[in-house]
Amino acid sequence: MTEDYMTIRQMCDSYSVTPRTLRFYEAKELLFPVREGQKRLFTRRDRARLKLILRGKRFGFSLEEIRQLLDLYDMGDQQQTQLIRTYEIAQERLADLEQQREELDEAIEDLKEQLKWGEKMIASQAAADKAAE
Repeated sequence: MTEDYMTIRQMCDSYSVTPRTLRFYEAKELLFPVREGQKRLFTRRDRARLKLILRGKRFGFSLEEIRQLLDLYDMGDQQQTQLIRTYEIAQERLADLEQQREELDEAIEDLKEQLKWGEKMIASQAAADKAAE
């Protein structure tokens, strides 16, 4: 085994993914390992693509968006189209994440207020029960 290829186990260990994940990405045509019988051998290109897939997933890109961006790599324009499209999608995703954060902040504040109300109700009920004794 040369350093140019990694087995599925080595990929799993190196990138903290499961064999099922790698097979899924292969089925979705995101990775293209070399086949030797039943064995899958992942190239440096596969490893680079997996890093980008995992980063894209972490940022909330869909697999279809990731596939389209990876496909732009071979356009022959020094990846300019790929970089521009990645930047556009990343800007959209950032706006979505910021909106979600605002919504979460509002929900957290609402829940805190409800908990304060709940504490008062529990304390009031406990005081009423104690007075009734």
